[in-house]
Amino acid sequence: MPLSLDRPLAFFDLETTGIKIGRDRIVQIGVVRLLVDGTRTTYQTLINPGMPIPAEATAVHGITDADVADAPALEDVARDVLDELSGCDLAGFNCLRFDIPFLAEELHRVGSDWDSSAARVVDVQRIYHQMEPRDLGAALKFYCGREHEGAHDALADVQATADVLLAQLERYPEALQGNVAFLGEKSGDRQRSPDAAGKLKFDDKGHICLAFGKYAGWTLENIGRNDPGYLQWLMTKAELPGSTLSVMRNALSDLHA
Repeated sequence: MPLSLDRPLAFFDLETTGIKIGRDRIVQIGVVRLLVDGTRTTYQTLINPGMPIPAEATAVHGITDADVADAPALEDVARDVLDELSGCDLAGFNCLRFDIPFLAEELHRVGSDWDSSAARVVDVQRIYHQMEPRDLGAALKFYCGREHEGAHDALADVQATADVLLAQLERYPEALQGNVAFLGEKSGDRQRSPDAAGKLKFDDKGHICLAFGKYAGWTLENIGRNDPGYLQWLMTKAELPGSTLSVMRNALSDLHA
């Protein structure tokens, strides 16, 4: 079935210095406008973010500081970007969660507010996930070639999950290492909070840190060494959730074991 359009549909994508909206910056914008008559127009520009591009971001999109050294700043091309998107509905891959709010925040930062509330948005990623099952049964069929007969039985589910992991290691021997540290890193496990309330976080070495207050980002060990009174206050009078205190006690116990 052909796509029927009442007005242009603008597919757009951002490459950025990271994923933190409000902190990270755009380094490239690409727009493809699918016009009502079925033809396309394209727009692309590099953008100087005014900050170094982290190595981990360059590893994803391949854009370096040298690439953007002579590129315009966002405020210099904001009008062009807005013109490309004006009068269009919007589309992208994960655009509802990332590209649209990221671009809106960045345009606001440089004094060019963008109101996309009247536009309809087509998120191709969400359609993909709805149309192609992404559950355990689908993974078992894809990797192991069998149906998941005991779906939603706890033991059958974990048996299937174990089989899928082993099959993944066989299928991607050059991309996956068969150790938990690598697989945990691949899963992004250190991006989660150690505690359910999100009062703590991991640093890049896996140490538990505070995620709030004047010592946000400090390990518990460093806080105890530099300001033991503050650590004592946290543990006894700060009214932190019990589950958070339990994680903190266990972490401190491990340090002194």
